[in-house]
Amino acid sequence: MVLNFGNLLETFVTCKVLKKGLYNKKISDEIEHAEYMLKYNNNYWICLVDKVPAGYVGVIDNDIRVATHPDFQGKGVGSFMINKIMEVSPSAYAKVKLDNEASLRLFEKCGFKKKYYLLERDAP
Repeated sequence: MVLNFGNLLETFVTCKVLKKGLYNKKISDEIEHAEYMLKYNNNYWICLVDKVPAGYVGVIDNDIRVATHPDFQGKGVGSFMINKIMEVSPSAYAKVKLDNEASLRLFEKCGFKKKYYLLERDAP
């Protein structure tokens, strides 16, 4: 089975349920998306459950990027992906929005601890 990660990523990023928890909600245009995928496609892995894409995980600049499709949430897929990526990138960390309780629980379940708060001003 051949999967195009760029198309899968776009599907996940535009999913309303998943988009709510994204740290950076900017959706790039087609050219920006293609450039991003050319630069970072080797940094991502797709998790398949019975040959069906259940999620993806990657590390960019030591920051973990993870998303689990809603159909597979609560089934251990997210924990599996994070634990596997930590085998490849043991010093990686996660940036999680304070109101993204599901992601906070997921990372804490995988042994992560809250260490810093990033404070930003809203754009005028």
